[in-house]
Parts: sequence; structure tokens; C-alpha cells
Amino acid sequence: MEQNTKKDAKKRRFGIGKKMYLFVLVTVFVAVAAVAALAYIINVRQIDSYFKRLTLNTAENVASFVDVEFLKELKAVVAADEYQALRDRAEEEDDESLIEEYLREKGLWERYVTQREYLIQYVGFMDDVKYLYLIVWADKGEEPFDMYLVDADDVPLYETGYYEEREEEFGDADPHYLVDPVISNGDWGWLCSGYAPVYDAEGNLVCSVGCDIGMAEMIRERRVNLIYLIISAAAILILIFIGAIIFAKKLVVKPLDSITKGMKKFSPNVDKDYKEAGVIDLDIKSNDEIGDIYHEIQSMQTRIIDYIGNIDEIERDKKKAEDNIRARDQVIGNMSKEAYKDALTGIGNKSAYERKLKELNQSIDRGRKDFAIVMTDANNLKMINDKFGHGAGDDYLKGCCHIVCEVFKHSPVFRIGGDEFVAVLTGEDFRMRNDKLKKLCETFEETYANTEAEPWERYSASIGMSEFRVGDSKAEEVFKRADESMYEYKLAFKKRNGIPQDARA
Repeated sequence: MEQNTKKDAKKRRFGIGKKMYLFVLVTVFVAVAAVAALAYIINVRQIDSYFKRLTLNTAENVASFVDVEFLKELKAVVAADEYQALRDRAEEEDDESLIEEYLREKGLWERYVTQREYLIQYVGFMDDVKYLYLIVWADKGEEPFDMYLVDADDVPLYETGYYEEREEEFGDADPHYLVDPVISNGDWGWLCSGYAPVYDAEGNLVCSVGCDIGMAEMIRERRVNLIYLIISAAAILILIFIGAIIFAKKLVVKPLDSITKGMKKFSPNVDKDYKEAGVIDLDIKSNDEIGDIYHEIQSMQTRIIDYIGNIDEIERDKKKAEDNIRARDQVIGNMSKEAYKDALTGIGNKSAYERKLKELNQSIDRGRKDFAIVMTDANNLKMINDKFGHGAGDDYLKGCCHIVCEVFKHSPVFRIGGDEFVAVLTGEDFRMRNDKLKKLCETFEETYANTEAEPWERYSASIGMSEFRVGDSKAEEVFKRADESMYEYKLAFKKRNGIPQDARA
């Protein structure tokens, strides 16, 4: 069975070699992954920035050459109800001639064709531009339906004046300024879309030039590049990891393993010399920390053999004496602890609290006065003892004590009476005293409100707190105020829960 235990311990052992390999693997992985991710992000941002600049530059360039006066006239015509009705009819009948005839009647056709041909030619010259169009944005506060004026794409004429709901990513955009481009994947595929305003001579916004740069090919190339980057990073990771493992094994892991095995053979005894005792003897000549460790271990082992040979008997006597002293100190320490520990809850008792008061008074005399006292009195203890027995009452007191200790976990807590607990707040608990007090009250209120719990598990207590004030000379004065505050809390609790004022806790 002992052999099985040793085997299990050996299996659970996580040696320094494994830790070193794991550390190297994690470090190399994080470094390579970080560099690869950074390179990818920088590349993506640079490309995205290029296409966004191209989008805005194209939109601005077109905006500077469009026929503004014509667009004002066209905007007024196509926004009219008469035209919209005609447009709906043309769309239903799929008859573009209705739109052409109408624009001819209004004297806009030739300029419309010229403007559209300009957009089409521009798209033809710019390989990256996929869509180019003129659009009238809905006014702020209206439904976000924007109207198309002229489109360079091969679309029917009755699309002129067509209202379309604005893309969600441009919902809050202001068309009076350049609308920052957005790269998105929508109904028209991957596009980089941006807008530039078109103003008339009086500075009024007429429409906006919309430009969509096709990004589908770029996104595909980006994904392919990402795959190549991952594969390259993985290959680099493997190569670096193999090299690092070989280096770590040769210079660190292997020498340490040899030292560990040599140390396990060391078995000093009074009648053994260096060789018989297994003093470590390895061919380690490295001039580094591992070499220092080896030589120190070797020196320590030889000194141990020397000491054992000279003072074996003295050491046995000394050990006996030390054992006796430790046993005596332990007995005395246990007696001292028991004298100041409450037998039921395990916290400090009244004697321990009185000793704490003396320490507080000494601190006050030395000028250290940052402390507070919290008085806690368990409610309904007599009722629980009478109805459910003192065993339930003891459990109830332990539960109340646990809550106080959990809230004031950085401060000493004492049981100074049957159902009374005192916490002396210093340090962090003192600085957070108001929050801690609130949490203590809320915790007791929550447990008491849990009517599904057993009565002795519905913990409740009256609480009072006071801190050292200017004019106080003794800690007892702080305790007295905390006790008075607790008593007021108890009266309020009894009144709130319909318990007679003269009823005992």
C-alpha cells in the first residue's frame, strides 16, 4: 500500500521540467500570437483606412462637379406627389417611358441624362467604386426614409425619386457634414459606404453624394491572409518551442533532474562516510546559479555528515529537551487560549473582551483613537430556548455569531453575555464602519424575514454602534453609547414585530 501511495504521489507531482516546458510554451504562444494579431490588426486598419479615404475622396470629388441647380430642380420635381404617383405607376407597369416623358415635359431630361452619364463614366474609370448615386436625406426628426435622385448603376428610371429606409449604421449621421464611411455586409454584399454633402450657392444642403466601394474581394483576401498568418504563426511557434525546449532541457531541466536524483540518494548516518552516505558527486561545471546550487548542496551534505559524527548524542539530548519545551509551551498556550475563548462559539469571551478594553485604553493614552464598538444582542433567544430547547438556542447563537464575524472579518468579536456580542472595529472595518453596519443590519433582517426557515435559523439581532469621540477618555464610554444605541434598536424591533416591551430577549 505504501508503494501505491508513492506511485500516486509521483503521478500527481508536477516537476520543474514540466513547469519550464509549460512556461516556454505559454510564453512563446502568447508572444507569437500577439505579434501575429498585431500585424493582422495593423494590416486590416491600414487597408480599411485606405478604402475609407478613397470612399470620401470620391464622394467629395463628385460633389464638387455635379450640377447643383439642376439637382435642386430635380429634387423639387421628384418630391412632388404628382411625380410620386407617376413613379408608382411606372414601376407597376415597368414602363420607363413615363418617367422620361415627364422629365422632358419639365425640361430636365437632357440634364438628367448628362448627370447620370457623368456618374456612370466616373464609376467606369474607378475600378474600386461599385455604386455612385445622389440621395436626399430625410430631415432630422422624420422617419429615416431617404430619396434617390440619380443613380450611376444600371437601374430603371422609375428608381429616381424612390424612397428607401436608411441603413441602420447611418441612423444618427448628419448629412450636413461628411458622413464617415462604414464597412458593412448587407443586402448588396461587403461595401465601404460614405457620403459627402452638396450645397447650393446660398449654403443650403441640396443632396448628398453616396459612394460604395466594393469590399468583397478584399474581405476574401483578408480571410485567406488570416489563414496564411495563422499557419505561419503556428509553424514559427513550433520551431521556436522546439528550440526553446532543447535549450531549457540542456541548461536547466537536465542538470536539475541530476541534482534531484543525487539528493534522493543522500542518506546520512553516524557510521557512514561521505561515499556511503551518498554525498552528491556530479559532473556539473556550469558557472551559473545551477552550479552554485549544486556546490552548496554538496557542501551542505558534507557538513551534515561531519556534524552527525561529532555531536550525535548532543543532538539527541537537545531534541529531547526541545520536545519537552515545545510540549510544555503547547500545553501552556492551549490553557491560555482556552481561558479567553468562549466555549460555545469559539470567539473571545468576556475576559478576552476586558483585556481588549485595557489595550484600547492604553492606545487612547498613546493618542491612537480610531476605533468603534458594535454591540449586538440576539433577539428571541428565550422563545427559542423555551419552545425548541437549548440545543436549538445554541445553534441560534452560533448562527448570529457567524453573521457578525463574517461582516467584521477583520476585527475581533467577543461574546460578553448569554446573547450579547461585541465587535471592536479598527483598520479597514473602522474605515468602512457605516457600510459594514448597514450590511450587518440587512443580513439579520433578511434571515429573520425568511419564514420558510426553521425558527432557530431565522437569525435576528439588535445592533448599536458608537465610535471614539472627542472628549472620551476611556473605551468604556464608547461601549456605553453602543449599548444604548443597541437598546433603542431592540425597542424599535419589538414595536415593529409586535413583541411586548417588557418581553425578554
